[in-house]
Amino acid sequence: MGGPVGRSSTHGEGTRSRVRHADRPGGDEGLYENGDGDGGGRTHRESGDGGAGEPAANAAGDGPGRRAGSRGRNSRGRSARSSSRRAPKSGKRRALRWVSSALALLILGAGGAGYLYYEHLNGNIKKGDLTLGDRQMADHKANAAGQTPLNILLIGSDARDSAENQKLGGAKETFGSPPLADVQMLLHLSADRSNLSVVSMPRDTMLKMPKCTAPDGEVFPASTVDVQTNQSLRRGGPGCTVAAWYELTGIRIDHFMMIDFAGVVSMADAIGGVPVCVDANIHSRGANGRGGSGLKLEKGTHSVQGEQALQWLRTRYGFEDGSDLARAKAQHQYMNSMVRQLRKGTKLTDPAKLMNLAEAATTALTVDKGLDTVKKLYDLAEELKKVPTKRITMSTMPNVYGTGVNRGRVYPKAGDAEQLFRMVREDMPLDGKASKRKKVEPKDPSAPVGEIAVAVRNGTATDALGPVSGRAGDVEKLLKESGFAKATVDPDNVAGSPRTSILYPSADLEGDAQAVAKALGVPVSQVKRSTDVSGISLAVGADWREDGAYPVSKGTEKTPESAGAQNGEEEGCMKVDPKYTW
Repeated sequence: MGGPVGRSSTHGEGTRSRVRHADRPGGDEGLYENGDGDGGGRTHRESGDGGAGEPAANAAGDGPGRRAGSRGRNSRGRSARSSSRRAPKSGKRRALRWVSSALALLILGAGGAGYLYYEHLNGNIKKGDLTLGDRQMADHKANAAGQTPLNILLIGSDARDSAENQKLGGAKETFGSPPLADVQMLLHLSADRSNLSVVSMPRDTMLKMPKCTAPDGEVFPASTVDVQTNQSLRRGGPGCTVAAWYELTGIRIDHFMMIDFAGVVSMADAIGGVPVCVDANIHSRGANGRGGSGLKLEKGTHSVQGEQALQWLRTRYGFEDGSDLARAKAQHQYMNSMVRQLRKGTKLTDPAKLMNLAEAATTALTVDKGLDTVKKLYDLAEELKKVPTKRITMSTMPNVYGTGVNRGRVYPKAGDAEQLFRMVREDMPLDGKASKRKKVEPKDPSAPVGEIAVAVRNGTATDALGPVSGRAGDVEKLLKESGFAKATVDPDNVAGSPRTSILYPSADLEGDAQAVAKALGVPVSQVKRSTDVSGISLAVGADWREDGAYPVSKGTEKTPESAGAQNGEEEGCMKVDPKYTW
């Protein structure tokens, strides 16, 4: 496995900021499977995997009312103070059981928290900045009822920085190396809390990394070539993974949660097992008899836990075509099954198991500062439990394989990937069941359209293609035909933009910007406030390279088939590659 990318030696003395370059394509592979490492130059299909605020008083029992009430006695002569001690204990346990269910859903192979001292649990939780990128994320658009969705990025780290993680395998030369973000899933909770969508991004995805500034001041400049997405964690931490997701998808991310291998094992033990199924005997091992996750199961359904659960989640060699995409499918099946188990309410009734789960979960978790207490996790659980299992949809970012030096790596599939991202941005359910909520109507413009000045620029350039000649002028003409007499072309700015967007600098121009979007059929979710512009600026993006109406102006609410959507109640068996049967 390759080491960390090199540091620049050109920065001056006396500065606190350091610069690291991460422009090389591919980069280190993750450590999902035991044995040999998968270097950046190996292909997606052919490479070996290197192993792969405080709680309420009535819940916590330590609110201000407790001391005040401790002096009296009840009608039977028992102290109110004694009575007050028992009720909070029950309330605290009940609340933390919901945290358990939430974390089990949110973290790959993870559970939640049981009854344990709140301060101790809170002290276990590691926290960090939500984003380390330079771009400010756009705010959510509320629905007609004033509700907003919630997006949480779930990150599985392959960290080998502890004895517990090192005991779980992987190439020894990777021990102590900076971790990779080898599981990345975006969880989208709809604004009306009626449905839940999960979008996985394969760790082999190639993309441009944004500039990230680590908490210690180290600067990681934006990459000039494609970089494998799991490298984002090495560019300052999970806040850079968040920034990379926003750069690619335009989806606002509200929180992140990260967990490592040891946490998955300990929490899978505490949950008590998750049913999984294979359609044939499987033994995951490398072509040379080494490597692979080590998973060995007979045909049929089995309840896996502990290290065996981790093997299931890490297996690449043995499922379907041996790709990271097949592994994502197996992870989705595991998560769906785990949710069904937890909602049966049969696994988390033992206080001792809850305490073990609490310790494991909070020790393993790294979260953003908006989720840094058990109380905040409990509040999140209360929101998540509103969604019925049948309205949970798992999907994978539509993708295509790269060529040349990046053969075997994957790229977002043009059209389909953006369609999936757009559905999440616009809070459309991936299960195809239309929401009953009213659509968000654009604000009335503060000026007649003939008085709204709009600067149109050509942002149709992509990594592989230059800008389409004349596109800014074409769209300027469309605007003038719609009455925007003050529309002009900005000929000096042709920086590429993956999607068409309309920026405005201040609240008083939001209505004007939305009027521009409505005239062109651009979704209102692509109208954003930005301090980078002094007036309304329209970037004609790479999603609108051809003449005609904006291509997703009427966009369908159908999830692309290439996303491989799975329903939360769907039960199935993973297809085993015949080369890995026994």
